[in-house]
Amino acid sequence: MTRIFIRSLIFNVLFYLLLVFWILVALPTVVLPRRALIKVAKLWGQNSIWLMRMVCGTKVEFRGLEKIPQGPLIVAPKHQSMWETFALLQHFDEPLYILKRELTWIPFFGWLLVKADMIAINRQKGGRILMEMARRASEEVNRGRQLIIFPEGTRTAVGAPPHYKAGIAQIYSDCNVPCLPVALNSGLFWPRRQFMRYPGTIVVEFLDPLPAGLSRRQFIDVVSEKIETASNRLIEAGRREQEALFGSVPSAPSSEAPAVADRNASNQ
Repeated sequence: MTRIFIRSLIFNVLFYLLLVFWILVALPTVVLPRRALIKVAKLWGQNSIWLMRMVCGTKVEFRGLEKIPQGPLIVAPKHQSMWETFALLQHFDEPLYILKRELTWIPFFGWLLVKADMIAINRQKGGRILMEMARRASEEVNRGRQLIIFPEGTRTAVGAPPHYKAGIAQIYSDCNVPCLPVALNSGLFWPRRQFMRYPGTIVVEFLDPLPAGLSRRQFIDVVSEKIETASNRLIEAGRREQEALFGSVPSAPSSEAPAVADRNASNQ
């Protein structure tokens, strides 16, 4: 594990230096059409994937690319890591994220978020946030953009019980476009709230799109079942790969262990 620690240290330093580099490269795009900035963001994502492979030995496999519909779309990925926030960009023409308003206040980086027309929300509005998100998302998606929204709202540790938010069902209903579920196992190799980056193969699987028009309850049931079933399959395959590489699966931090233990107990 000493070698993995050293590689993780090198990667983390280079990753953030690379981020600063691409922010500087992207600054001139504030006076150009949005597509110029999106192109730079995609290059940053691709470079970061390459860097992780070169330094950490972490490969990436994208499956089901042929299932990605053209045009306006809701993309619903499993969220285990920071990794998918940049790695998915390259596969969509006009990617769109919902983010907290405070991020737009960061010098340089925030300016780019504003230029990219991301949906920045004011969390102090309480219950009105959902209505505002749904309205803005519907406007942007129906202009032909692809909304990448994480159905659980935040990163969840591998093995933690899933909790899908009602907000995505509201947005799906208001946008009235197909939804593309996405399964992955990135949390095994870039765990949330951890310094370590592990070798192996991150697998992202684009699943069959859900048509527009499902009821909110039906949508949540179907999208969660599809994502969880496929993600669990990918996680088990990733664990087998880790066991072959290290002789064991890296353990979760102590703060996440109870959730994993609870899930394992419920499956017995």
